[in-house]
Amino acid sequence: MFAVQSLPLAILFCVITMLGWGSWANTQKLAGKEKWPFELFYWDYAIGVLLFSVVFAATLGTFGSAGTPALANLRAAEWRFMLPALVSGVIFNVANILLVVGIDAAGMSVAFPVGVGLALVIGTVESYLQAPKGDPRFLFSGVALILFAMAMSAVAHGKLPQRAGRRPMRGLIFSAIAGCIMGLFYPQLMRSISPDFNSAPIVRGMLTPYVALALFAAGLIVSNLAVNTVFMRAAGSGYSHYFAGSAKLHWIGILGGCIWMLALSLNVIASGVAGPAISYALGQGATLIAAIWGISIWREFQDSPPGTTLYIVLMFLGYTSGLILIGLASR
Repeated sequence: MFAVQSLPLAILFCVITMLGWGSWANTQKLAGKEKWPFELFYWDYAIGVLLFSVVFAATLGTFGSAGTPALANLRAAEWRFMLPALVSGVIFNVANILLVVGIDAAGMSVAFPVGVGLALVIGTVESYLQAPKGDPRFLFSGVALILFAMAMSAVAHGKLPQRAGRRPMRGLIFSAIAGCIMGLFYPQLMRSISPDFNSAPIVRGMLTPYVALALFAAGLIVSNLAVNTVFMRAAGSGYSHYFAGSAKLHWIGILGGCIWMLALSLNVIASGVAGPAISYALGQGATLIAAIWGISIWREFQDSPPGTTLYIVLMFLGYTSGLILIGLASR
């Protein structure tokens, strides 16, 4: 299998993670412009996640001199290590859908900072306790600055004209639950992966990153049968509506899933050098990329009142300085 051996390459992969996690939602926006409901888009997204994980395992996970080829590793894997990878997919799937419900009920200004902020803190702390790599002073100072940037983003979004039908308390509750759950998926995934997989033999029964990622995707899509079906029925959509969608809409959703899974995959294989906590925290800089897309392409702040620019500038400064500190933590 392919393994990362240098810190600069690991950091580059984490930056690509940030770009991917911050950009995949553009595919949802494109589908939304075609009046394609999120519940139906999410099925194609889940299929894209699974397809990419299989291709990734069959290529980079199979060829190379490090570790064990994906299929051989899967045959030798023990259930006690396979289960955490499957469960991590279920955890992420539930959390991701709940976060979208929170955003729909309360808006980005309330839901996103609460959900992603909680996930960032919980995921980073638990990952660091599980594998304490990096300088904790730089790491957690960087996390604090990113949380500050999220707060500034919330204030800036709060100044935008609010649309009718928002239910802030309901959205806050859903977002808080989503954040607490989402913060658990990454450490759970890493529990299944053999430690020091990039430089040491794979521990008997444990997984390579490539097999773990494929099982994560399997857990996501299987749980989607139950979770997303409930939300589809609540929204008045059915599988007949899904199959009536155009090929263009389906491909947009699959592309979104592939982009998100590429980001997670590079993040996980980079964690062998950078450490899980640093990899995860750097990846959560995706909120900076999402903000850039929102401001420059989707013009989310074009109707903002005077004074909003200050909070946007503070948001960018917080994200940038926080990501620099997290990068320094890996030195």
